[in-house]
Amino acid sequence: MAAPFPHVSAKGHHGEAVMGIAVALGGGAALGWAHIGVLRALEERGVAVRAIAGTSIGALAAVCYAANKLDALERIARSTNWLRVLSYLDFHLRPGAMLGGRGILRDLELHLGRLQFRDLWIPSAAVAADLVTGKPVIIDHGPVSPAIMASIAIPGLFRPVQYDGHFLVDGGVVMPVPVAAARKIAPNLPVLSINLQGDYHGRRVATQIRARPKHSHNSMAVVRASTMLLMAELARHSLALDPPDLLEPEVQDGVGAFGWIGHGTIRLTGARAASRSISSIRSITAR
Repeated sequence: MAAPFPHVSAKGHHGEAVMGIAVALGGGAALGWAHIGVLRALEERGVAVRAIAGTSIGALAAVCYAANKLDALERIARSTNWLRVLSYLDFHLRPGAMLGGRGILRDLELHLGRLQFRDLWIPSAAVAADLVTGKPVIIDHGPVSPAIMASIAIPGLFRPVQYDGHFLVDGGVVMPVPVAAARKIAPNLPVLSINLQGDYHGRRVATQIRARPKHSHNSMAVVRASTMLLMAELARHSLALDPPDLLEPEVQDGVGAFGWIGHGTIRLTGARAASRSISSIRSITAR
């Protein structure tokens, strides 16, 4: 195994130190496929990602990127359909959640094996929420698969994960965009944050919430729109309390966080968002 994090101290063509950025990938269910587009766009334009942290689906993307497994993640995204989603719905009767999460853990272990955070190519972290203390837990050591499971454990849907003495659920509950986590693992790098929750208007339209509806709004649409509004406001307040060096332009999707199908479209929105601000991203690496 190569020494941990060899890319952090990479050199340029003339031996000079190459400045890079740390990236904080926010949560957002299926909108997380946009992270693939963002990371691809940064690679294509020569922006060096030296550290990466993620919350919820962002944790999955962050660890896959740090493990050089972004191609595998994209293959999963391309193959996602309703049958694949249904394969993850392993209902169980034990208290605490509706789903066991065994299918997701099986896929994680298939692609990531027994990888530890110390084995990754660049520093990485996953953020979860401790239901006992009410505080975020930044996981940057130990095995990566259970850390991802903890970060994506949507309360009531997936079982909480007991990890390193904590009782953990989805990190989006307390830190929807993990700027603090990125700074913890890379205190000397500027932080670029990717917020998937900024386009509430587009998602509200996607859920068919109207000021003057022809008929009464159905209950599911109201729940979806309300959840999206809550997530958007939580992300906004989180970023105001802990602002990044550069906030990525909002990923405009108009499909809603629960729109599992449509990887190509969502990935493209991420790539476009990164491309729109590439000059600003490069400017923070030159400070």
